[in-house]
Amino acid sequence: MGFIPASFLTPLLHIISAVIERIIIMTLVTGGVYALLAIGFSLIFGNARVINLAHTGFFMLTAYGLWYFMRNLGIDAVWAILITVPSVTLLGILAYRYLINPIREHHAAVLLMTIALAMVFQQLMKWIFSSLYWAIPALIPGFTEILGVRVLNQHLLTLGIVVVVIVVVWLILTKTKLGIALRATAQDAEVANLMGISVPRTLMITMGIATALAAIAAVAVAPIWTIYPGMWTPPLVMIMVIVVLGGLGSIKGAIIGAFIIALVEVSVSTLMPSYAYLKVVFAILAMVIVLSVRPGGLFGVIFEEERL
Repeated sequence: MGFIPASFLTPLLHIISAVIERIIIMTLVTGGVYALLAIGFSLIFGNARVINLAHTGFFMLTAYGLWYFMRNLGIDAVWAILITVPSVTLLGILAYRYLINPIREHHAAVLLMTIALAMVFQQLMKWIFSSLYWAIPALIPGFTEILGVRVLNQHLLTLGIVVVVIVVVWLILTKTKLGIALRATAQDAEVANLMGISVPRTLMITMGIATALAAIAAVAVAPIWTIYPGMWTPPLVMIMVIVVLGGLGSIKGAIIGAFIIALVEVSVSTLMPSYAYLKVVFAILAMVIVLSVRPGGLFGVIFEEERL
């Protein structure tokens, strides 16, 4: 009675193997994109104490920019990226300089301003490009076989972008004078100012880096995700869960939390496709479980000098 025929067992093992492979690959891809977004979100919070709800709005603008230049104007992908990413980054800097910085000390006003800014972005995209769903082709088509598993080249490119960007950001924060200024400002802005660091300039640079990370995340994932005016809201919810899970202001926590939440999201979508809409609920549940054990998050700040 305990014997399972090979004719049944072999296909079952293939199915299980395929599901596991999909979960691993999509967790790495989704987690990588969430990590870039979460790092930017954590940077601007850690330095300026600003909760920027328009963060994923810049992510959406970049995706639309790539789609417009590549599909409507027929511009090469490289040029589309070189035009879109700096433009969106500049827009983020200007938004901080003229909209966020004047009210930075008033946290409720910042929340209202940034969510209003994101909604303006959404309505502009709807007005200009309609509410239709769009897609752009893979930046690198085809697939590569790794250990017998076929992996889309676009997924490999996404992972490559994520790894390179995270390493670059980490080196900037730990090995450069700019990184010292960023960390000093995060620890104590008044002391940093007394040491000769221009805090307003540092905060503006931080916003530029954060916006650039959101834009690069869009470059990495735009060929995989669907582009539509409301595409900024689902990742915003996940990013907020991630930064709380990892510990507010912690870059390490943002990265690790991103892959934990991505694993939860992908597992729910893959194993329970009919209930994929519950992925946010499961992500929040994972956050609650962690916070019940570690109220400050996985890498929550105990002392201010530990920030970043």
